[in-house]
Amino acid sequence: MDVDSSVTPNSDQLTDGTTNITPQLDEPEQSVPASVPTASPPAQLPEKKDPTVGPRPAPTYSVVNTIVENKEDGPGPRCGHTLTAVPPVGEEGTPGFIGPRLLLFGGATALEGNTAPSGPPVSPGGSGIRLARASADVHCYDVLSNKWSRVTPLGEPPTPRAAHVAAAVGTMVVIQGGIGPAGLSAEDLHVLDLSQQQPRWHRIVVQGPSPGPRYGHVMALVGQRYLLVIGGNDGKRPLADVWALDTTAKPYEWRKLDPEGEGPPPCMYATASSRSDGLLVLCGGRDANSVPLASAYGLAKHRDDHWAWAIAPGVSPSPRYQHAAVFVSARLHVSGGALGGGRMVEDASNVAVLDTAVGVWCDMKSVITSPRTGKYSADAAGGDAPFELMRRCRHAAAAVGDLVFVYGGLRGGGLLDDLLVAEDSAAPETSNAATEIQAGRYCFVDRRTRQAFCEENTDRAVVMGRPVAPSTNGDISDDNSMLQSRRRISKGVEDLVKASEAEAEAISAALAAAKARQVNGEYKQLQDREGELDGNPSGELNSALVPPGIRLHHRAVVVAAETGGALGGMVRQLSIDQFENESRRVDYGTPESYAAARKLFDRQMSISSVPKKVIAHLLKPRGWKPPVRRQFFLDCNELAELCETAECLFSNEPSVLQIKAPVKIFGDLHGQFGDLMRLFDEYGSPSTAGDIAYIDYLFLGDYVDRGQHSLETITLLLALKVEYPRNVHLIRGNHEAADINALFGFRIECIERMGERDGIWAWHRINRLFNWLPLAALIEKKIICMHGGIGRSINHVEQIEKLQRPVTMEAGSGILMDLLWSDPTENDSVEGLRPNARGPGLVTFGPDRVMEFCNNNDLQLIIRAHECVMDGFERFAQGHLITLFSATNYCGTANNAGAILVLGRDLVVVPKLIHPLPPALSSPEASRECHSEDTWMQELNANRPPTPTRGRPQVTENCGSAA
Repeated sequence: MDVDSSVTPNSDQLTDGTTNITPQLDEPEQSVPASVPTASPPAQLPEKKDPTVGPRPAPTYSVVNTIVENKEDGPGPRCGHTLTAVPPVGEEGTPGFIGPRLLLFGGATALEGNTAPSGPPVSPGGSGIRLARASADVHCYDVLSNKWSRVTPLGEPPTPRAAHVAAAVGTMVVIQGGIGPAGLSAEDLHVLDLSQQQPRWHRIVVQGPSPGPRYGHVMALVGQRYLLVIGGNDGKRPLADVWALDTTAKPYEWRKLDPEGEGPPPCMYATASSRSDGLLVLCGGRDANSVPLASAYGLAKHRDDHWAWAIAPGVSPSPRYQHAAVFVSARLHVSGGALGGGRMVEDASNVAVLDTAVGVWCDMKSVITSPRTGKYSADAAGGDAPFELMRRCRHAAAAVGDLVFVYGGLRGGGLLDDLLVAEDSAAPETSNAATEIQAGRYCFVDRRTRQAFCEENTDRAVVMGRPVAPSTNGDISDDNSMLQSRRRISKGVEDLVKASEAEAEAISAALAAAKARQVNGEYKQLQDREGELDGNPSGELNSALVPPGIRLHHRAVVVAAETGGALGGMVRQLSIDQFENESRRVDYGTPESYAAARKLFDRQMSISSVPKKVIAHLLKPRGWKPPVRRQFFLDCNELAELCETAECLFSNEPSVLQIKAPVKIFGDLHGQFGDLMRLFDEYGSPSTAGDIAYIDYLFLGDYVDRGQHSLETITLLLALKVEYPRNVHLIRGNHEAADINALFGFRIECIERMGERDGIWAWHRINRLFNWLPLAALIEKKIICMHGGIGRSINHVEQIEKLQRPVTMEAGSGILMDLLWSDPTENDSVEGLRPNARGPGLVTFGPDRVMEFCNNNDLQLIIRAHECVMDGFERFAQGHLITLFSATNYCGTANNAGAILVLGRDLVVVPKLIHPLPPALSSPEASRECHSEDTWMQELNANRPPTPTRGRPQVTENCGSAA
């Protein structure tokens, strides 16, 4: 079958000496030797490097000196082949164990006109290069033994082919499509079963409609379940269709998908790879006009079975096609590629990484902020061996753990036969376990023993595990749990245990007002429950409520600040991705609004210019600095417009939000805007250049007071809510109340930075908005998030749902007070209800109350904020409650870490931490504005000390406590 000349004017041909077939391959016409000397002796594996914070440049590749005992064992020079990583079989040390392998299949082993597979370059002429000697042989590279071998499977093999696709399904490699000496290959699936010592081919004929014969397409296994085939060329034109085959459903059948959103144009020679959590990313390719593409797209499946495209963030360094791409953790490694017209991707851009954790592209030198020219530079290429080594196309790549392997390809008219390797130093190499997600199971593999530990999770339980943090000497150990009682003793602990009588009076007044508004029955119940404070309420801790398989993820992500005080610190423990990949929407109740809210790519920016102004001015995760002048940049009219728009959104939301995973959860911020920027910088930001298209953001209240930049914090969060109303969620904290934030800094800040008249007006307007904030959030109907706790009066989620808004703190019920003010008891051994040192009438609740509440509401986890904890998060009630705090070094004295929780779509909860920055170096040139800024907040915190950090000694009951 010939390719339409109108589509492929520069047709290349693959031949066996007699019959021509015509997949196009635009290849550079420079005469460059096929073998490139390396700058240093070939290394088996690159040395490990300590991970550092922020996006890492693309890695450098080196040649692997492999073992080839017999000539036929080595694959030899070739291009257009596939390289597929196959996981180990069995357990190491047991009979029949087979380690990780790379399976190479097919490809072209010669160029037309060459008598030898590799030799002097052939001038391609105006028609491009013609490939020859299509192959159907199988070669295996054993990663542990560094040895190539020829494999002769049993069964009927596929026909010789190139430009085909392959994907691993467990220990089976699936081959589909391509083009060979007889034309387009059949559309049947060929499966190579590698689970036994003797591999075997199986041919699977899928009935019904199918993708049909094609070449230059992509195929990947998504979500450990769906084989996806996308694009390519059917011999007539480039395609843009998407087909899916469910590997768990028999009889097998292809289903043509119609994903929502903007997807790639019809193209061929793109590449695609799937992350372990189910996100497929397709990048590059060549369109119908033979123009190379630079775009990248993400494809994800929703829980209601529809699929959707999204444009990947970041700026690609170069357009390209006939390249290779493979995921390592959250980083998509892209290598080589052609540009057309006899050119290839050159210099530092021929190896690139799309870091989906932060939404940026990196080449071998730096983060990409603008497209590279793609202009060939012989001096630059020839003068830098690593760049020249990767100047190739039609090669293949695969990943094993943190290692990326590349084999073969074309360069300048010669076929290549080298195996290259690079180590992704930004992958989680410092941990002892690597997460693997299998269908219906959650597994982790110990890197030292290579033994897999799996737990069934067929009911989609919330999966938690033990987080690990660096010890004081920088070592990482499984025994170094952040949940141990070892705590940093900070200067100023004495200040933390002081109480604030002013706040205690405010709390007492608010609680008294709330009680006065209760109906007699409710008020009587409150009085009855108060009598139980010295004893346990009825019912004991039910151990049967602990669902099997619930554990905190076995690794946490920790960023330690450098001594110089820069935002970029050392990542001590790298873990899962921030760039999550599935639609999550708030359920507003009706089917119509629910369907509208579920649209993944309905991300239109608001018409209002004020949110854009706020975001442009403040959302600078890496470049934000405290303003030299304290004057706030918004005036009253702009602030009024922002509040009006946001209030309209809040008023249309329920009191209890319904949110779907994945989602990032933030605890108390307390005006520490610098910490918010650090968290955005380290773990992704809510912007189109960040990860807002792939993950929601949930903030648990206490946005103002205590810190020096409450105005920046609340205005940015409101602007983000307006810009991304279905993806950014705010609930209320106890400081989102006028009677509280009048005492603890927000009112003072408004007056100081906006003037007395405008400042008081702004403070009143923002507090009116606070009265509309939702009060809690349910995630996947399995996790409830709130600011404070369940106290004594909250037994069912419906009680929170029935609370009417707008509501002030003094007009609220006892339920509202418990929701915003209550705390867990000191530890799991203290059950029942106890007096709360924050003020009279408030309580702490024990683990039995947590288990009872979870049991009553079919929940598995409570996430709350409200208390400073030394590691940024802390477990309670056998892991059924987590306290989360995102501000570091609270009030300048606690020396605590800040944390967020990232809940993946697989319901694995991962803590991600930042540590306090060291004190800034003082200088005589320090401005008077900065000095006065520090002074007024220090004076405020001295007069009204914060609540002691959880785990610290509490004050006596006759003293008040701070918010």
